[in-house]
Amino acid sequence: MALRLAGLGDLVTIRLAVVDDHPIVRDGTAGLFAAQPDVEVVGVGSTLDDARAMLAAADPPDVLLLDIQLGSDSGLTLLADRDGGGRADSGARRTAIVLLTAFDYPQYAAAALQLGAAGFVVKTAPIGELMAAVKAAAAGRLAFDERARGRVDRLTGRELEIARLATAGRSNDEIGRALGIATKTVEAHLGRLYARFDVASRTELAARALREGWLDVPPRG
Repeated sequence: MALRLAGLGDLVTIRLAVVDDHPIVRDGTAGLFAAQPDVEVVGVGSTLDDARAMLAAADPPDVLLLDIQLGSDSGLTLLADRDGGGRADSGARRTAIVLLTAFDYPQYAAAALQLGAAGFVVKTAPIGELMAAVKAAAAGRLAFDERARGRVDRLTGRELEIARLATAGRSNDEIGRALGIATKTVEAHLGRLYARFDVASRTELAARALREGWLDVPPRG
């Protein structure tokens, strides 16, 4: 990644964009970074489409600070949808994405790492940690804690559908009808999910899914 020289000695300017659907968080974060001598805020937005437009621009930011939950959309989806790092021509710079979230879920952090994010910062973290993460990402380094580096229990698309319907309180018969599969197939999938996540019932499965946020993680292939 080629950072821009600011023209002040050897000072390097990081071109930063911020996308968050909470105005106070978005504008406050942008203002905080704009006050830094080595950061230029080149864009702010509130939606996933805003983030996509920034990445697709002719002159994209060096770092995109992206909220995970943007209304009903997820910043993880943007990571999963990136085509080989964004722009097609091999000489183009790739924007480093640092995810910012109010939800300190290990599954979020692990999925972000696996999907190619440069960092993951919880909104309750000290300001210095957020600034350090942006600077690390701009320098081509990762900003993750050790929890994100372990095994990732991402679900397949079918497992995700079944887990989501079970969490919504649908019976095995109802899940089978909704997905066009046999009830016994639903039971087999649930049995494997119980074993993988070390739970004994659909109630425990739903509680863990909601607590850890892994229903929001894009499915593996």
